Amino acid sequence: MKQISSRFSIAVHILSLIAFSSKDCTGDYIAGSVNTNPVIIRRIMGMLKKAGLVDIRLGVGGASLLKDPDQITLLDVYRAVEVIEDGQLFNFHDEPNPQCPVGRNIEAALRSEMKEAQTAMEQRLAQVNLNQLASQFV
Repeated sequence: MKQISSRFSIAVHILSLIAFSSKDCTGDYIAGSVNTNPVIIRRIMGMLKKAGLVDIRLGVGGASLLKDPDQITLLDVYRAVEVIEDGQLFNFHDEPNPQCPVGRNIEAALRSEMKEAQTAMEQRLAQVNLNQLASQFV
């Protein structure tokens, strides 16, 4: 199984920086904080804008939140940056052997367990907002 895309942690970093920085949060400033290429920041910022979480000022640069930090949950961010495919966190390997009793039944046996695990994770992410993370930034 693949790890959740780093877009999620980068997006949380971006939103936290915008929320709690006294500087204008330009793409270059954010890229410096994340320590990554500004192109990656612009791509993720576009996703956050599409999700209605940020406003991006072109020209002079900078970004601002469209919601208060206590109204943006980690689940909002997780969904905004599309860290999973087709709404499913867990994938199954392709074409297990149908002649094998394990191969024939593994997906059906695991599907409900994986769905419950994903639901539990998403419920936890829904309980944490950007303000709650702020106490850890000092």
